[in-house]
Amino acid sequence: MYSKEEIKQLRVSFWEKFGQRCEIHPDLMFKKRKWILHRTKIKDVAFRFDVNRQNAQVILELGNRNEDLRLRAFEFLERYKVVMEDGFENGLTWEFFHEREDSNKQVCRIYTQLDGVDFHRQNQWPDIYNFYIENMLRLEENFMSIRDLLQQELKQ
Repeated sequence: MYSKEEIKQLRVSFWEKFGQRCEIHPDLMFKKRKWILHRTKIKDVAFRFDVNRQNAQVILELGNRNEDLRLRAFEFLERYKVVMEDGFENGLTWEFFHEREDSNKQVCRIYTQLDGVDFHRQNQWPDIYNFYIENMLRLEENFMSIRDLLQQELKQ
C-alpha cells in the first residue's frame, strides 16, 4: 500500500515519464503542441487522459453545464459515429451521462479503454503510454475532421 504522499509522487512520476515518452515518439517529435486537450476551440469540449488501478482511458468529454447544449453536441457526434470511430477496431464507448468523481460534474463522454492495467505497476507504464499515444492521435484526428461542423451546430 502506498501513502497519500507516495501516490501523489507516483502520479507526478507517471506523467513526467509520459511527457518524456512523447518527446521521443516519432509521430509527436516535431509537433508544436503534443495534444489538443482543452484547446478544441469549442467551449466545454476537451480531450482527457485518465488512469487508475483497473484501466487507462483516452476520452473526449463534453462538459457544458447546459444539459441541452451538452446533449446536442453528443447527439451531433453520434450522427458522425462512423467518422469518430474510424480506426478503432472495437469502436468507442459512448456515455451520454457520466458524473465525474473529482468534481461531481455531469458530462458526456466518448472514450476508448485499456483494461487490465494498474497505474501502480510501473512495469505497465510503457503499455499505457503506447495506448495513450496511439489512441489520442486517432481520436484527435477523427474529431478535427468534424470539429468545424460541430462548432456550427452549437452556434445555432
